Amino acid sequence: MTSVATAPVRPARRPRRRAPVLVAISIVVLAAAAVLALIGGWLAPDATKGDVLAVGLPPGVLDHALGTDIMGRDVLALTIAGAASALAGPVVVALGSMLIGIVLGTLAGYERGWVDLVVGRVTDLLFALPVMLMALVVAGLLGAGYWTTVLLLIVLFSPSDIRIVRAGVLDQTTRPYIEATQMLGLPRGRIMFRHLLPNVVPLIITNTMLNIAFALVSFSGLSFLGVGVPPRAADWGRQLADGRELL
Repeated sequence: MTSVATAPVRPARRPRRRAPVLVAISIVVLAAAAVLALIGGWLAPDATKGDVLAVGLPPGVLDHALGTDIMGRDVLALTIAGAASALAGPVVVALGSMLIGIVLGTLAGYERGWVDLVVGRVTDLLFALPVMLMALVVAGLLGAGYWTTVLLLIVLFSPSDIRIVRAGVLDQTTRPYIEATQMLGLPRGRIMFRHLLPNVVPLIITNTMLNIAFALVSFSGLSFLGVGVPPRAADWGRQLADGRELL
């Protein structure tokens, strides 16, 4: 008999893990933005004051690292001071919409029946409304105030939170521990918000983080269009609009 020589099997290469690096970079960027939002007013207290003798300067001229805008204001100082308005609104929107999502999504997922039907129809209606268009319409009717825009975005962002929480609650209602609490005769409110809801927290945190990013984009876009932030205020979206005029 002849023996067949076999080549040694090389272990397959493991795919490179790039996700932790991207996560670390994202955390650093978000942390830097959060720090600017907290101490931006202290670092650049006079960011909105302009100098008529320093209008439209390029970067690096006369101690202006990023140059000046059409009103002679330092662009770097505006960027630092604008972090607060650019991040505060999106965070409030994400938390407010998630609060609505927690209440309505939990009720719809646990109670089912007519409660689920009504919440589902309202959610479908809100999903059909374009965010930017509704913001422009409401700004024309009620005024382009900052907190008016925040309240509107809370309502328009809530449908996704309602559906996410409802889906998580529906998945938990069939678990044995929920059946055990029902057999013990515990009140529905206690079952929903004390025993069931904590198991949906990972979904809640994930969707809240996503909504902060989406709300930041929406706020910047609305500020660029002149809605939500007063003219010449320190805001990232407003800076883009002013920069377009300069170009």
